[in-house]
Amino acid sequence: MSCAPLFDQWRSRSPHYDETHEAVCDSVRTFVSREIMPHVDTWERDGELPRELHRKAAEAGVLGLGYPEEYGGSGTLEQRGFDIFHSLVQSEELCRPGAGGIPASLMIHGIGLPPVLAAGSEDLKQRIAPQVLSGEKIICLGITEPGGGSDVANLKTRAERRGDHYIVNGAKTLITSGMRADFVSLAVRTGDAGMGGVSLLLVELDREGVSRTPLEKMGWHSSDTATIHFDDVEVPAENLIGPENAGFGAIMRNFNGERLGMAQQAAAYSRLCYEDALDWARERETFGRPLITRQSIRHKLARMLQMIGATQAMIDHAAWTVKNGCPFPGDFALLKVQATQTMEYCAREACQIMGGASFVRGGRVERIYREVRVMAIGGGSEEIMYDLASRQFGF
Repeated sequence: MSCAPLFDQWRSRSPHYDETHEAVCDSVRTFVSREIMPHVDTWERDGELPRELHRKAAEAGVLGLGYPEEYGGSGTLEQRGFDIFHSLVQSEELCRPGAGGIPASLMIHGIGLPPVLAAGSEDLKQRIAPQVLSGEKIICLGITEPGGGSDVANLKTRAERRGDHYIVNGAKTLITSGMRADFVSLAVRTGDAGMGGVSLLLVELDREGVSRTPLEKMGWHSSDTATIHFDDVEVPAENLIGPENAGFGAIMRNFNGERLGMAQQAAAYSRLCYEDALDWARERETFGRPLITRQSIRHKLARMLQMIGATQAMIDHAAWTVKNGCPFPGDFALLKVQATQTMEYCAREACQIMGGASFVRGGRVERIYREVRVMAIGGGSEEIMYDLASRQFGF
């Protein structure tokens, strides 16, 4: 299939990207072409990524992009000139195979590690981060519980302080990389009810009392997902991430980065749907003429471009606020909705244009269509995002 220009050329019309971002793009694209593309179907069948891929990604500079050198990363903005837009470019390229479970699982440290680096002790950072950024260990994030996901302030998993340890009891579910992860940044209740009693605790998942149950899913087949149970798990108090009962704010700040990353992924998948649909419409003939000559088909493709362009503009604005130290949670909430609604529209219309071909397993559009819901719900559902935005904007 020919490579339509949108996926590769949209950055050339943006003031936020320069030759350094294109260099990252080229490097990650080479890694994806060599180490991921040939294996997508196998990993989708197996239901998980090989751990060796994490080590290869570390060697290629993929895992450590934007992380401090002193903890095993490739360097921060101050150290190497990396900014949030380099991370967006990398995220885009990792989506090129059209299998969302791959970047979700490979880059799970993108939501699991930041709380440790932002609020953990120096000893905790040195113990955990280098192992993760080298690809030797995997860290996930444990927020969602069987009783609810978005209502973080009312989580039930409890960590009771006993001397120099915490005793953890409870369960987390829908945890990406939960079957393979070595560590989890775990949201626990250490105090009274409400947001003021929530803490974050780094838990090694080989501790006695930890058990895991795999979950089968509609999409993201190449990403393992689990329910993790904690039954009287003893965790050293030194594994506390930040002050006790101060975890809620850290979790909320972490959501901004997660939602920005998911928005860029959704935009990437939207572009893939557009490109595959465009190629199909150009090659397919119906009733004696190319499908692309039908006005209704051209309008679908034009609408895709309209929505993708608007979404990318919102992404770039949100990234600019991060780069300049003025992120606003309301923007990230609306961005998450905009991006995933765009993905849903593009996936649906690509299926309509491609007809029965989009229904056959193995194609990018078929996979992306199955993965719309996890993108729309994960990281905060549309309903929660609209409610958050309304409160942030003061109404």
